[in-house]
Amino acid sequence: MSGLRLRRAARTTDRRQRRAELQVRLVPISVALAATIVLAGAVAAGLITLILSALGPVDLAAIKPGTGEVLEIVKISLAVVAGIGGVVALVVAYRKQRVTEAGENREQAKLYTERFDKASDKLGDDAAAVRLAGVHALAALADDWAGGRQTCIDVLCAYLRMPYEVSPEPDASVEHRLLLRSMAEVRRTIWGLIGARLRLAAGPSWRGHDFDFTGAVIDCDVPFFGVRLSSGTLMFNGAQIVDGNVWFHDTEFSGCEVVLSNMELIGGELSFQGAKFSSGVIWLVGTQFRGGEVSFGADFCGAEVWFHGARFGGGKVWFDQARFLNGKAYFGAARFNGSEVTFEGARFDGGEVDLRAASGVDPASFGLPATAPGLLLPSREEVTPGADQQSP
Repeated sequence: MSGLRLRRAARTTDRRQRRAELQVRLVPISVALAATIVLAGAVAAGLITLILSALGPVDLAAIKPGTGEVLEIVKISLAVVAGIGGVVALVVAYRKQRVTEAGENREQAKLYTERFDKASDKLGDDAAAVRLAGVHALAALADDWAGGRQTCIDVLCAYLRMPYEVSPEPDASVEHRLLLRSMAEVRRTIWGLIGARLRLAAGPSWRGHDFDFTGAVIDCDVPFFGVRLSSGTLMFNGAQIVDGNVWFHDTEFSGCEVVLSNMELIGGELSFQGAKFSSGVIWLVGTQFRGGEVSFGADFCGAEVWFHGARFGGGKVWFDQARFLNGKAYFGAARFNGSEVTFEGARFDGGEVDLRAASGVDPASFGLPATAPGLLLPSREEVTPGADQQSP
């Protein structure tokens, strides 16, 4: 079923590819040549008229050209004709070059389309080894095909969003268990390929494109460490982390919109250790931290980070050594109930950390200072659960 879905998704790109092909729209050659000759003749006549007007009135009846002057006139006439012929030759050569380039572009687009069809068909195969080949083929095509790179990325992301059996039933056969493990290797490979092409040293790079992992179930390591995200969208809305590590170590967010809203952290680790949020918006609205570990030991120095409605109900959440230097971290309607939360060594030097509407905030156990510039704590009275429910 998933293979059929992928094939259908792949074939929706045909219209994009047809529109991307270069269409040659040239006037008929006879019209182009006639227009060129007329234009060249007009230019020559204009130049002659300009020269004669500069010389003043000329008595043509009094002029009796000799043989030498006649020969010079003939030479000039031939030169003009040769110039017009050269212009015509240039027009013909230009048209020929345009047609040749258009043909090459069509052939190249056809080749890319064939590669795309073959790679996407492999992604729908029942054998994991064939799917792995399709993943690498699609990634290689994305590297080569700048115009279709987003399409290739969309198909890889769609594969990661496909539902699958996370763990086998207790009475599952050995063959079924091996199949699930092999299919998990396909997903792990896709995450690794995307992470590698988002790093600064990657070439060709996939930075600046959109990545939609909405609703994906993550049960393996996602190595997004050291990537640079300055534009595009990184969408994890509604994703689940059930196992493995999602690493954003040393990642720089400088304009990319990152949506981690409504995520569920059930196990594993989500780490932003050493990351730098310098601009843009990072959404963690409604995210549920039910287990595992989350590390936000990052520099918040210009971006806005929204934890509105987040639920910290289990696991460990670390803001240790975080630096809030600028921008804003907003915890409106967040609930701290069951998670181990610490802000040990965090610095609040100009940024704004708004915890006033959050419930369950315990400054003493969180390691928060009593007062700090930009740190807004709730009053001593208990915050009513459910207050400030409006989304930002």
